[in-house]
Amino acid sequence: MKKTNIKTLLVAMLVSVMSLFGLSGRAMAAGRAIALSPMSQSIVLIPGETYYGGITVANPATSTEDLHYLVTEMPFYPVNENGEYVNADYSTRTNMNMIVDWIKVDNPTGTLSPNEERTVSFSISVPYDAPAGGQYMALLVRENPDAVEIEDSMAVTEIMQMAHVIYAEVAGETNESAEIVDNYIPSFLFSNTLEASSTVKNNGNVHTYAKYTLQVWPMGSDEEICTNEEEAGSAFVMPNTEIYHLEKCDLPMFGFFNAKQTVAIFGEESVVEKMIIVCPLWLLFVVVVVVISAIVWLFSLSKKRKGSRR
Repeated sequence: MKKTNIKTLLVAMLVSVMSLFGLSGRAMAAGRAIALSPMSQSIVLIPGETYYGGITVANPATSTEDLHYLVTEMPFYPVNENGEYVNADYSTRTNMNMIVDWIKVDNPTGTLSPNEERTVSFSISVPYDAPAGGQYMALLVRENPDAVEIEDSMAVTEIMQMAHVIYAEVAGETNESAEIVDNYIPSFLFSNTLEASSTVKNNGNVHTYAKYTLQVWPMGSDEEICTNEEEAGSAFVMPNTEIYHLEKCDLPMFGFFNAKQTVAIFGEESVVEKMIIVCPLWLLFVVVVVVISAIVWLFSLSKKRKGSRR
């Protein structure tokens, strides 16, 4: 029986923002599978010209059933400061999702046997008056709901779905503007893990990377015990977006240290330096007990001396 008027459980919603190039992904459910490559791409669009591209949809050899796929276009934008992304519906689209009106998928539906793949081609016709800056969307590649067979029309079935994200930049006059909202290093730690936090905001109209460098060394020494200077941390920041980021460093269980964090985005840079005290909670408890015991002992000793004078 074909799937009609049933609830669907969308599983394996894979939106990868780890890299702009070359990643592939795979989803599996009940003997069925779907693979997509790449998961994302970064492109430059020229007003008045047409861009041609494609993605590869595959039915892996591990699958035991045919794959009936459907490709649809959706706006794409971040939803919170932790950098998590969604495929926004059309009611929440912005002027940076206009690309969904420019794209055309040549072969949006098809069927693949196990161990078969196909290139899904698309073209993006950019208007002459397209605004310069970032444009973002996702091509959702999912099982065609009308082709998924189930035994019970009221059952919940799994519909595999994956997303290919397009990070586009329309050529022209762009605005590269950002601010570093927060750059923070704690002064006291009860554990030996230092977490230096920061928040950056991209006020421009193009995406970029924020860079984070963290260095830690013991007090009285210039020898670093923790540094990521050679491989600085980074976060992908889209326009009109705030991103919260943590850089971590494992320190000795006790000691006094100097720490320095440098945050940079679009030429803006913030540097924070601070002294850090690392003291485990159990050691702090012991110190408090010793101090209280010493006070009690001194008070008792003072009373004894006063009594003996009398």
